[in-house]
Amino acid sequence: MSQLKITYTKSAIGYRSDQGHTIRSLGLRRLGQSTVKDDTPDVRGMIQKVSHLVTVTEVEDV
Repeated sequence: MSQLKITYTKSAIGYRSDQGHTIRSLGLRRLGQSTVKDDTPDVRGMIQKVSHLVTVTEVEDV
């Protein structure tokens, strides 16, 4: 299964609180932090909701 590297690039302050909760549920706590998640429809939906706050790159399987 392919994976996605999600990097928290812009603060969620000033946006709706549910977007901050989505950032937290992706496993991101501070700016510049990255996490790797499986490419599932659930994760894609969360990324779409906060796409203006994160950058996403695909990670090749090793």
